[in-house]
Amino acid sequence: MPVDISKWRLEPRDLKLKYNMDDFDFKSTQDLKPLKGIIGQERAAEALNFGLKMKAKGYNIFVAGISGTGRSSYTYSMVSKVAQTKKNNKDYVYVYNFKNPDEPKAISFQAGEAKHFQKDMDTVVDKLYEEIPKVFTSREYELRNNEIAQKYERMGQNLIEELNEFAKDRGFFFQQGNQGLLTIPLKEDGSLMSDEEYNGLSEDEFARLREKSQDLNKEVTEYMNRMRNLEQKLREKIIELDRKTGERVISFFFDDIVEKYSSNEKVILHINDLKEDMVEHINKFKGQQKTSANPFSIQKEDPKKFFERYKVNLFIDNSDRIGAPIVNETNPTYYNLTGMMEYKNEMGFLTTSFMDIKPGALHKANGGFLILNVKDLFSHQFAWEGLKRSLKTNKVTIETLNKQYGYIVTATLKPEPIDMDLKVILIGDYYTYSVLFSYDEDFRKLFRIMADFDVEMQRSSENVYKFARSIATQCEEKGLKHFSKEAVEKVVEYSSRLADSKDKLSSRYNQLVEILYEADALSDETSVFVTAQDVQRAINAKRYRNNKYEEKLNEMYEDGTLLIDIDGEKIGQINGLAVMGTGEYSFGKPARITASSYKGKAGIINVEREVRRSGSSHDKGVLILSGYIGEKYAKETTLSVTTSITFEQNYSGIDGDSASSTELYVILSSIAQIPVKQYIAVTGSISQKGEIQPIGGVNEKIEGFFDVCMLKGLTGNQGVIIPKQNVKNLMLKDEVVEAVQKGEFHIYSISNVEEGLEILTGLSHDEIEEKIHEGLKYYEEKEEAKDSEDEE
Repeated sequence: MPVDISKWRLEPRDLKLKYNMDDFDFKSTQDLKPLKGIIGQERAAEALNFGLKMKAKGYNIFVAGISGTGRSSYTYSMVSKVAQTKKNNKDYVYVYNFKNPDEPKAISFQAGEAKHFQKDMDTVVDKLYEEIPKVFTSREYELRNNEIAQKYERMGQNLIEELNEFAKDRGFFFQQGNQGLLTIPLKEDGSLMSDEEYNGLSEDEFARLREKSQDLNKEVTEYMNRMRNLEQKLREKIIELDRKTGERVISFFFDDIVEKYSSNEKVILHINDLKEDMVEHINKFKGQQKTSANPFSIQKEDPKKFFERYKVNLFIDNSDRIGAPIVNETNPTYYNLTGMMEYKNEMGFLTTSFMDIKPGALHKANGGFLILNVKDLFSHQFAWEGLKRSLKTNKVTIETLNKQYGYIVTATLKPEPIDMDLKVILIGDYYTYSVLFSYDEDFRKLFRIMADFDVEMQRSSENVYKFARSIATQCEEKGLKHFSKEAVEKVVEYSSRLADSKDKLSSRYNQLVEILYEADALSDETSVFVTAQDVQRAINAKRYRNNKYEEKLNEMYEDGTLLIDIDGEKIGQINGLAVMGTGEYSFGKPARITASSYKGKAGIINVEREVRRSGSSHDKGVLILSGYIGEKYAKETTLSVTTSITFEQNYSGIDGDSASSTELYVILSSIAQIPVKQYIAVTGSISQKGEIQPIGGVNEKIEGFFDVCMLKGLTGNQGVIIPKQNVKNLMLKDEVVEAVQKGEFHIYSISNVEEGLEILTGLSHDEIEEKIHEGLKYYEEKEEAKDSEDEE
């Protein structure tokens, strides 16, 4: 008596869940209040909110989730809300370090002050650049200078007269010339010897004169030292006059700035150092209008170049910012994160100065939030290490990578590090988080908060209503037509299909938003709202754009290039189901699996594994079904059969264990010589105890076999066997549901191997077991007979 398989057959209502929105009081999304926020991510939202509030060190955030779940946009919106409540921004400038020029100093200000400080300093320096030369050409300065010069000139003249009294008795006279004191010989009458008389001396007379001059030089050393001391004192007095004059002018112009920034200790220290340096180089101001006249100079010297040391590098300016800064760095190179020093080519050499120090994202986000994508971060060398170093030290240090890259520079700087107080948010996937947490000790200490964005949410009334409001938000923000209630229902249905569950909605908003945009674009211009038909057209159009490969395969099934039987019964042959993908689109296709059995003790030979086309998951599935066969049929005797299984016409890789139950059925069919229905395809993995376990892609697999049956003609017998646990995942397309409703196609759900065998063979469990044991006994007897022949 044939087995009644209807008890495993699913009803049309089991194949798809259409959400009834009659309880919601709206006709279109125009009647709904737009939703601000995100749906179904309560766990991630709570973790993110907690992490943003934590001020302790190390509580930076890693936002994990698949792209398209709204993780980036929601993170930015949350950060923006928190940033508006923070007002402790600081400005920063870099200034010249007069004590150590290679280490520019950083000075912090309250937001908005740094810009004024830069302007004040530039104004004062420009005024001094103009006013100091005027002071040194003033009548007052000239009088003071002349007074000092005349005083020392008289003293010098008195010393020369004293010297000449001493030298006169020795036949010489000292006279002041352009090149200092000149020694002139005296004639016997005491008058000065002329040049003609000097040149007319005989050799003996010249030798005696030279000897007397040498003796004199030895005796007038004291006078010469006194003369040099006078000259030194004169220079010192002039320098002292210049210093006092410069100090008076410089202090006058800086008094207001000192009073204005008196509360900033580093500013006062810098101004004091700057004033001292200006006084030290007062001659630079006195002669600032003179330029180099060196004819051999390759590059003209800028007369103002020296004065760049008195400028202010406005490094970070938050004067126009409301709330804490938020920086979303899309190109997080090492320099874009930690800042850099720009170099200029001067006569073939690279040089830099404190004015060429540029901020990085860490500087710009200081006091606020820095958002980085993990994939972008790890695509740049040194960036991750630079970020960790800054977070560990709470300082941003600007360093060059010239040593690592082999750059040759003639001038480099080591700017003073800036104190850092910010929250870093990394956006990535869960796998990257797991790897970093496992292998990077610093990561565990620095990123203690993980906000995990799920790909799905519960299909509750609350979430569906929020979902409808989120559609209203898109319509308002993007200028789309509003969606009718029926159109919303269709989008909700599509969301459940993406989630592969009747009880879930997908959180991959990017794919849902695409349907909204495309449905709006396909909507009739005369229609007030986007309709359910528009949504379905958008879904179909998207599938059509991506299913070229699927159609090519279907053509090959139709013309017989790919062999497939969808009618009749055969021994050792069955139709399995596989999922293939091309980008974001995936589809199912049937695959013929065959098994050949013969005597021997090799067990199951997996052809795919033997040719290295099998993945580890598929190998595991084959080993599991081997365990099932061994436990069920080889407890009392050794199996004396070898079975070879393969996926026919497959030349690519095979992975996954979803075909393990299918392979078991075809192996038992081959051993027991039981025909298997070719019009029923099978999917489902198996446990070693014979339980049928759920698989992925159940909708695509069913639709893939249905499409082939449609091409070759529906007979009313065709169908698919799926695991019972996958019934909740069914969200099949309307064509399949209609075919099932008409009795043209069938879907069966099972929980164990025995049920599957009964459906495929039409025999009862006892009949199947009897035939399997007969088959195994047959091979055992063949093997024993062979052993007896070998012994003889």
